[in-house]
Amino acid sequence: MRAALALLGHELRLAFRAGGEMAQGLIFFLLALSLFPLGVGPGPVILERIGVGLIWVLALFSVTLTLERLYAADARDGTLDLLGVSGLAFEWVALIKALAHWLTSGLVLVAFSPLVVLLLGLPSEAFLAVPVVLLIGTPTLTLIGGIGAALLVHSRRGGLLLALIVLPLQIPVLIFGVSAIEGWVSGLGASGQLMILGAFLLGTAALAPFATAAALRLALE
Repeated sequence: MRAALALLGHELRLAFRAGGEMAQGLIFFLLALSLFPLGVGPGPVILERIGVGLIWVLALFSVTLTLERLYAADARDGTLDLLGVSGLAFEWVALIKALAHWLTSGLVLVAFSPLVVLLLGLPSEAFLAVPVVLLIGTPTLTLIGGIGAALLVHSRRGGLLLALIVLPLQIPVLIFGVSAIEGWVSGLGASGQLMILGAFLLGTAALAPFATAAALRLALE
């Protein structure tokens, strides 16, 4: 446990030192959302109709955009080899690095999501619905993406290949995330969708570290 906490602290310190890299996903998210009304028009009816889907699509791309750095830097400087002989199981390494990535990318999107709701002019119910649903859904995006990042740790074109690998796997989270927010805002209820998103999160938290660890061991051979 001490080694796991030390690794988590190390990952968070590295993320905050490279502040520009950590903010890359957030900057993309906010810039894309602020520019989108210029392309489709500022009409409140249009923005309200497409706003929820737009939030989730850009959140998915923002998280995926920063996944390439998850293991690539460690592979280049030899940290990955040291982790392999540290005694800390790669399953724990995968889970801790995914947690650190989410804390510095997904959680940041959750924190800024009320501002996005305001920019898009969504109903007042969305001020609570959007952060809650993103809070449940974005960790799953990171866990799935971690598998792809581990598979492509030595790839020179990891960013493009990573998107091609993980985006199809993340689509169910996108679908139920949008449905949950729309059901919440419209008053139809979102308990079913939230339970499915929670099941996705629990399932990926249980299985993704093992798949990621297998990919990392393969990368070290």
